[in-house]
Amino acid sequence: MNFNEFILSSPRRLGLPISMYPGLAMTGAKVSDIVTRAEAQLEAQQALRERYNSQFVLTAMDLSVEAEAFGCTIALSDSEVPTVTARLVTSLEQADRLAVPRPGRGRTKVYLEAVRLLRRMSGEPFVFAGCIGPFSLTARLVEVSEAMELTIAEPELMHILLAKSTQFLTEYIRAFRAAGAQGVIMAEPAAGLLSPRGLATFSSAYIRRVVAEVGCGEFSIVLHNCAAKLLHLPAILETGLKAFHFGAPMDIVGALEKVGPDVVVCGNLDPASVFVNQPPTEVSAQAARLLAATAAHRNFVLSSGCDLPPNTPLGSLDAFYLALKTAGQRQQPAISATKQSQANSTFL
Repeated sequence: MNFNEFILSSPRRLGLPISMYPGLAMTGAKVSDIVTRAEAQLEAQQALRERYNSQFVLTAMDLSVEAEAFGCTIALSDSEVPTVTARLVTSLEQADRLAVPRPGRGRTKVYLEAVRLLRRMSGEPFVFAGCIGPFSLTARLVEVSEAMELTIAEPELMHILLAKSTQFLTEYIRAFRAAGAQGVIMAEPAAGLLSPRGLATFSSAYIRRVVAEVGCGEFSIVLHNCAAKLLHLPAILETGLKAFHFGAPMDIVGALEKVGPDVVVCGNLDPASVFVNQPPTEVSAQAARLLAATAAHRNFVLSSGCDLPPNTPLGSLDAFYLALKTAGQRQQPAISATKQSQANSTFL
């Protein structure tokens, strides 16, 4: 049973906060530990799962690791998520010469090992790996502030890098699947800064290549875009994917009304303005309002709009899960007894 099947067959409202770093408050590890040690990721996810009994566990969201594998320099910190510090490619010639790394190079091996460890967790939760999307990876190779201009000024350079990024990500996702991941959350935030036409050309077309090579079936790909708006949705759907995760700019109810009932939409409580800056009572209230607004759509999954930062109070996550618990049961869909048994035994 893949992610979509599980969501659509669940008798309960479900949540999938993009959460790894809040677990540090329970394990005492640092951000630098999480992004360099697979064991630290396992410990943080175990602590979160024990506290919230969530059906899903995931590797840390780290949008620097793939660019670092290509050769970018990054800044590591004990308290902040790593960032790329300088552009790697400044010319068409450099783009042509850029070598495509193999999965396992640099810190990518940490994330592959984290999947192997998470797959052995008791209770058999659904294991999501995390990776960056092709445009967002390419944007880090040329510097994000330059990427938008280059789609117009030097599209050939961008297409060369996008092809190489896509080649690497295809093999990286295959390696995640071989390591035991049941799905991957692909983060493509930079694409949300493009026009809908630009997003279709420089992001969706390349994600479609990944999907064609990797396939889905029992393996799930969830596309995350925390900058996309409703006007981007038709271009995003050109990826051919059936599961999406959106940030605060997206009109979630509007998106649900435009996709088919078999397309899962996750989102979109803002990490900073809601989880970090609001008291738990307001977090719970905003979560409850979003659950109420989407009550007619069983293909909706409550989530944070993006990765929860390390300074997220555990009280905010407590409030998030309280809202889910309060939302309670929903009408059981008509599914086979075999599929319901699989759902109960595999994910609960």
